[in-house]
Amino acid sequence: MPGEPAIRIDKLVKRYAPARGAKGAVSEGKLALDGVSFEVPEGSIFGLLGPNGAGKSTLINILAGLVNKTAGTVEIWGFDIDRDRRNASRAIGIVPQEIVFDPFFTPFEVLENQGGFYGIPKALRRSEELLAAVRLADKRDAYARTLSGGMKRRLLVAKAMVHSPPILVLDEPTAGVDVDLRRQLWELVSQLNREGVTVVLTTHYLEEAEELCDRIAIINHGRLIANKPTRELVEMAREKIVAVTAARPLAAAPAHPAFAKVEWDGERGVEVTYNKDRLSAGQVLAILQEQGLTIEDVTTREADLEDVFVQLTADSQNPA
Repeated sequence: MPGEPAIRIDKLVKRYAPARGAKGAVSEGKLALDGVSFEVPEGSIFGLLGPNGAGKSTLINILAGLVNKTAGTVEIWGFDIDRDRRNASRAIGIVPQEIVFDPFFTPFEVLENQGGFYGIPKALRRSEELLAAVRLADKRDAYARTLSGGMKRRLLVAKAMVHSPPILVLDEPTAGVDVDLRRQLWELVSQLNREGVTVVLTTHYLEEAEELCDRIAIINHGRLIANKPTRELVEMAREKIVAVTAARPLAAAPAHPAFAKVEWDGERGVEVTYNKDRLSAGQVLAILQEQGLTIEDVTTREADLEDVFVQLTADSQNPA
């Protein structure tokens, strides 16, 4: 499918069934996804971000075949999930946030059983190869329950790749793991991507998304509020920060109508947040000097993905 998106989602809606209360009252079903549309480019690492309850898990569960959509279309590797669920399912591997496999099987048995579920003949299964790829070859015959949390995460990645899907979806794969294991997981994911696997990632670690993802979509309250290449998204931030260390203790915080925010940082430090559409860093420093500050040191901080995420989700909650 050269030139085609790995995943195409068009006007996707999911409304859960109404719930009946204790006194018989029926509440309106929750609208989890409200007309979401986007495409995941083939060969990319695509970030799907949003606050808790935004609809990310519902969307992933629809891709996985665990939740039925209410309306809209979803295509996975060119296969419509309604008309060709079998081939759509074979084209995608899901790494869930929860660690789920039988603790009494060994890693080798976990992968062999998964291969059997997909009807892969024993001679064609890649269990040994996958265990080596996720650095678990030495744990081949250990009970899965004896593995550390990071090892279990890596085993889930191997399990999702048993049927060699061209698309891998990772739902919060580094939640609760330490920094070293997080780095190992991202090295593994990056390697899979270099080998041609399209990766869809959800994470609350926004610095990871900024570093890894080629493109990012943000969902809030079931609606798509952004979908851009990562660099373009970061450049949407309007605010910058100038941090200044004064030569002498400050008697009062500097103030100016053009400053968005001013924060003290010790006796001699101050951080000025400003809108880059209104001021430059040089103009901020000139204003501070006009107010009598003798500047000893200056650092600036560009906006990052977290700044944009906070800005966009706030704007979507309080539209102008």
